[in-house]
Amino acid sequence: MSSDADGGSGAEVAALSDKGSPGEDGFVPSALGTREHWDAVYERELQTFREFGDTGEIWFGEESMNRLIRWMQKHKIPLDASVLDIGTGNGVFLVELAKFGFSDITGIDYSPSAIQLSGSVIEKEGLSNIKLKVEDFLNLSTQLSGFHICIDKGTFDAISLNPDNAIEKRKQYVKSLSRVLKVKGFFLITSCNWTKEELLTEFSEGFELFEELPTPKFSFGGRSGNSVAALVFQKM
Repeated sequence: MSSDADGGSGAEVAALSDKGSPGEDGFVPSALGTREHWDAVYERELQTFREFGDTGEIWFGEESMNRLIRWMQKHKIPLDASVLDIGTGNGVFLVELAKFGFSDITGIDYSPSAIQLSGSVIEKEGLSNIKLKVEDFLNLSTQLSGFHICIDKGTFDAISLNPDNAIEKRKQYVKSLSRVLKVKGFFLITSCNWTKEELLTEFSEGFELFEELPTPKFSFGGRSGNSVAALVFQKM
């Protein structure tokens, strides 16, 4: 998944909230919540990378990556802490983590083309200490567990748009997160579809809010708000 600006990132996903007929949770079911859509996206991006060396755009923009790394630096997260990037896409965030010095990094995506693309991007950067796996976060293999940090930039948003029982898929996401994250581990989520209050409700079982990260604000019609929500939860 990718985008070009922090405030406008995820526009392809967010735009669906005002089209069609919303489901029980207020979201409009969409192909953007399906594996088939993202397989097609990353097949195109992989071909583009092979032809032109273009890694593709960054979901939520470069500032979203910098924001998360600044938080990890601020809280002195050890460089050998195990980090899981959920829905890694083109793997650019993994590259930034590795360049910062993190040495135990894993990226997963349910799209094989995304993992091929991220592997090519990582190889181009000359990095070898990053693990990649084709994994459906809602149907995890037994090997994936024990992470100190889990990061999501847009994957939970996409799952929320799945036409096939998105509510149950969100519940399964929380269960999977609880399984892979260590007790007292941190979950960093950036979302363009969910407000802070809504995310607090979605992750109320087994997690507590640790910190809200600053994100761009907008003003319209005398009212102001945030274009994205960025929260840090800690597993209880």
